[in-house]
Amino acid sequence: MDTDSPAKGAENAASSSTSSLGAAVPSQMERNNSQSSTHKPSHIAAHRQSFAENQRYPPPSPRNQRHPSLTQQAVLELMNHPPSNRHPNPRYAGRDWRDITVGELAVPEDVRWAELDLSVQDATMLLLKHNPTNVVLVRETPSSQTAVTTFDYSDLNAYLLVVVGLADPGEEHVALYDMIARKAQAQEDIPLRDIQSLSRKEELVTLSADEYLDRAVEAFGSGIHRILIANQAGQIIGVLTQLRLVEFFWNEAVNFPVIERLYGCLLRDLQIGTHQTIAINLDRPLTDALLLMHNEGLTSVAVVDQGLNVVGNISTVDVRHLTNAASLPLLKSSCMHFISVILSERGMEHGRDSFPVFHVNPYSTLGHTVAKLVATKSHRMWVVESASPSPSAPATPLLQPSFPAGSQPASTTTGVGSPPPPSGNVIVPPPANATTPQPPQPNQTFTTTVIPSGLPGARLSGRLTGVVSMTDILNLFAKSSGLRPSDPSEQRARRRRSSSSSVRPSLDSSRASLDFRR
Repeated sequence: MDTDSPAKGAENAASSSTSSLGAAVPSQMERNNSQSSTHKPSHIAAHRQSFAENQRYPPPSPRNQRHPSLTQQAVLELMNHPPSNRHPNPRYAGRDWRDITVGELAVPEDVRWAELDLSVQDATMLLLKHNPTNVVLVRETPSSQTAVTTFDYSDLNAYLLVVVGLADPGEEHVALYDMIARKAQAQEDIPLRDIQSLSRKEELVTLSADEYLDRAVEAFGSGIHRILIANQAGQIIGVLTQLRLVEFFWNEAVNFPVIERLYGCLLRDLQIGTHQTIAINLDRPLTDALLLMHNEGLTSVAVVDQGLNVVGNISTVDVRHLTNAASLPLLKSSCMHFISVILSERGMEHGRDSFPVFHVNPYSTLGHTVAKLVATKSHRMWVVESASPSPSAPATPLLQPSFPAGSQPASTTTGVGSPPPPSGNVIVPPPANATTPQPPQPNQTFTTTVIPSGLPGARLSGRLTGVVSMTDILNLFAKSSGLRPSDPSEQRARRRRSSSSSVRPSLDSSRASLDFRR
């Protein structure tokens, strides 16, 4: 601490006081003409008179210049129709989006290559570097331009679970898992070739650069997450993801009236999304969340309290925070603590506090939902209960009780023109040593877990009732344009079955033909 600061402060205060007196205090040159004490009273009187005169004209109160407060309806209108930061590209003006080729959206610089013999550690570095597609394409040799598989954060999550001994393999994979764990402990290189069977990927879809965008929308609306774009020579020149295409439609919707009209519709009216989803309790260990995503083929999971209020979100991309030895103790921490670490690191990275909002409500417009997806670069928004947008309107009807694991929810998947779902069901898998919870009784209340007030999540969003994913949105765009995407639940089931681990705390018994759109 600077011990001279009080003195300096006094000097600065004196200097400031002197300058504020202005002409009422004579300059040093004038004071030299007379040092007699007989002159001092006149100086004091002059000073007091100046002070009194100044009080006759006080500065206007800041309250008089305050803008009038927005009404509740105006605030809700602003939330449902946020100002758009879209920047449409003039080259798409006046064109039908179905006449745009996928090659026009290709960005060659986004393609990251790795070979099957490259170590997992080196491939992870490629994944962590600036990589907007969150995927590394894997080929046989450095000269090849054909992808045989991919390496993404779901693969990194599966590899991490094996290394730390949390994934219990089936009989056919015991030797492989032991070999990977042994090499990792000895800090030996493990090639990508050796981890290919840890999780089976979704099918690789490749489109020619001159194919039209409707082919991509149909594929994405069917549950595919990424598409490779190839030139006429068969070389990969880009990777088109769901996020990039949704962002494209958000920025260019002014040129596509069919899409633009959908943005003004409420989620409640569109009946879009899935009203059955999986969540995890905030006080469960982080390892439970990682295992849940791996075993169920999910890329993110909602974090909820005892009352099923959404307090955060954990995704496979967040595994990037666990890629060094110093961060491994986080695996034993709670999901809520891990969320606080993510927010802290994001705040240091961006130089300001950051708390992305991953939830919407039935009265949110599709445009509001898409704007949040684009802003947070998330693949889904959790739907929570909400009050009516108008005091004169009836309260939002609950989507029926949300059931923890062990319940028997009905299968429900909605889309445009579909009837409203009979219920909104949430599966919260219990700890391995816990008994199977029973469905809530009528009028049953829940105790909300206390969250540290310093965390942004202390203000709960609302009770989880469903989820809206990019697959849902692109499926809606496809159907609204006359296309016929296949059932996205097929891809979802493929990813869930692809887990090679037999440790699955299988939710099949409590799923009862749940239909997810992820």
